[in-house]
Amino acid sequence: MSTTTLSPVPVGPAPADQVHDEGRIGLRGSLRHIGALVRRNLLQIKKDPESMFDALLMPVVFILLFVYVFGGSVGSSMGGGRQEYLNYLVPGLMSMMGVSIASAVGTGVNDDFRKGVMDRFRTMPIARSSVLVAKIVVELGRVMVATLILLGMGFALGMELRNPVLGLIGAVALSAVFSAAIMWIFILLGLAMKTAQAVQGTGMLVLMPLQFGSSIFAPTETMPGWLRTFTEYNPLSNLADAMRGLMMGGPVSHSVWVTLGWTAAITAVAAPLAVARFRGKG
Repeated sequence: MSTTTLSPVPVGPAPADQVHDEGRIGLRGSLRHIGALVRRNLLQIKKDPESMFDALLMPVVFILLFVYVFGGSVGSSMGGGRQEYLNYLVPGLMSMMGVSIASAVGTGVNDDFRKGVMDRFRTMPIARSSVLVAKIVVELGRVMVATLILLGMGFALGMELRNPVLGLIGAVALSAVFSAAIMWIFILLGLAMKTAQAVQGTGMLVLMPLQFGSSIFAPTETMPGWLRTFTEYNPLSNLADAMRGLMMGGPVSHSVWVTLGWTAAITAVAAPLAVARFRGKG
């Protein structure tokens, strides 16, 4: 994502409920700062519309590629055909899409530091966490755009939603909260590494085994035993299975709770580390 430097929206004098010592700004003030910073990040996208290409095109490319290249053979092995594979694939792609797009937040944070934007924010009387939370809010918006396009493509190709619409809403919400947790990891990488290229390369090394060593693209029954053991603990497998159950029917309780557990654990560890790194980054 481009990081053209824009002047942050002035936050004005501190209200009475704020204390401008580090980490002691009131909730109302933090929310106001987050809103101003979200507007700043949206202006970045407006000035650099190419930054939306991944969210707009990735869902189309992935669903067409996997359905028409692998759909016939994998669908047949599942006892159906391309249609059966489409119903299996779309929930899995929804879980993968959110995590893949989430990786962009790390490169954006790193680039902002390199250009001095973050240094300017750190001199202002605003909550340090609000800068990072605003990044996450905007990236979640991009995730939602990609998810809507993916669902639109899925329905256009003949996907059948076998559970009520509430199941679909629950699947989208679960994907969003997990993506937000993953974003804290990428923010931490963006703050810890020297270049955006290093953040992107490290992110790919982490995501590729998690994405392809999972149940996102194919059932795990035919995998070797050691790989099946890995998939059982892989958070993306549990997320894909939970979303598949919510949208297409089947057991969901175990996968949903495991996914929520991963979400809470990742956020509890990565978010405080990212905020502390942001405060102390020279």
